[in-house]
Amino acid sequence: MNTTEVLSLESVLVQREGNIASDMDGEKVMLNVKNGKYYNLGEVGGEIWTALASPVTAGRVVEIIQESFEVPEEIARQDVFAFLQSLLNEDLAAIVSQP
Repeated sequence: MNTTEVLSLESVLVQREGNIASDMDGEKVMLNVKNGKYYNLGEVGGEIWTALASPVTAGRVVEIIQESFEVPEEIARQDVFAFLQSLLNEDLAAIVSQP
């Protein structure tokens, strides 16, 4: 799947296999087994990562972040899309379907 695809609210994403995530002081950290890299997902990133445990639309992830952190939809969408894009760029998540 091409990572230059444009994300939309209807894009369905899921975690890729081979990552070990755990909680540390309220933030989620993750180890990618394939590349040996550690990632600090932070609090918001941790919520997004958890949401991707099973296939979910980007729009639903935005709603989850809005509800969890009580931020305006615009801000939640910007943050979620930026984070999802970085997960895709690092091959930590995959797009399973596009509208």
